Amino acid sequence: MTRIDRPFRPRRRRFRLRSSRTVAIGSALVIALTGCSSGGSAPESGAGGKRKAAKAPVWRTAPRSIAALGDSITVGFDACTVLSDCPQVSWATGTDPKVDSLARRLVKHPATHSWNLARTGALISDLPDQVTAAADRRPELVTVLIGANDACRRDVRTMTPTDAFRTDFARSMKYLRRALPHTQVYVAAVPDLLRLWSEGRKNPLGKQVWKLGICGSMLRDPDDLTQAAHDRRAKVRDRVMAYNTALAEVCGKDPLCRFDKAVFDYRFTGRQLSTWDWFHPGTGGQKELAELAFRTITRPGRST
Repeated sequence: MTRIDRPFRPRRRRFRLRSSRTVAIGSALVIALTGCSSGGSAPESGAGGKRKAAKAPVWRTAPRSIAALGDSITVGFDACTVLSDCPQVSWATGTDPKVDSLARRLVKHPATHSWNLARTGALISDLPDQVTAAADRRPELVTVLIGANDACRRDVRTMTPTDAFRTDFARSMKYLRRALPHTQVYVAAVPDLLRLWSEGRKNPLGKQVWKLGICGSMLRDPDDLTQAAHDRRAKVRDRVMAYNTALAEVCGKDPLCRFDKAVFDYRFTGRQLSTWDWFHPGTGGQKELAELAFRTITRPGRST
């Protein structure tokens, strides 16, 4: 019996039919999914397509309230009378028109919307408590000028270590941001204490006052020009610059914080110093601090 081989057409037709049906179903599924996801427009790519990225906060150049934190500089110590605070000439919250403080320039009602929480003798370790006090007032702007006392110690060996300085400032900023998420922060650099020595020593009375123990790490034996004295003063200046680096780096991580190095760079003279101690800013020095801060705070754009 002869066997006749026939083509395997039915199976081939079933394969083609199944393939066509698969393509059709897949195409329909793609069209349906595309229609659901596009909403009539091109889909956004990546995880960001699900929701828009949050906008970075914008710095406001006209805050309606101010809380000032810091040390004797901000309370105007020795600016008016000897061994006394003189907050009316404070660069931050003072009322004296000769200084024209930030509060006078920026705040509509400074008498009720500005607070000076700085304390004479304050160290960076005191800043967290000042931040806590500021949080109760809920200011739109907080100013910080602190750190000179951490370098102005009896001797260079007792200066605040840089790591401890950074830790205390970072802790203060963390608490402030948690308590006041929308408050802006202006951080002034620690002033150049070596410049203070070089200018203040020109006045004989100032050098006599310094013998009372003011900032011994820098100002002790102001006429000593030996290498040992030079090295001692250099260590203090290096520590101040390290403090400023820490302030700048911590502040730089916060989108609503501005660090102002101009306070360190400013070439002040004896005319800006207190005539009582030739160490703290006098009324003229407070005026210059207010001007420097005002420029930074009112600069348009983001904090950086």
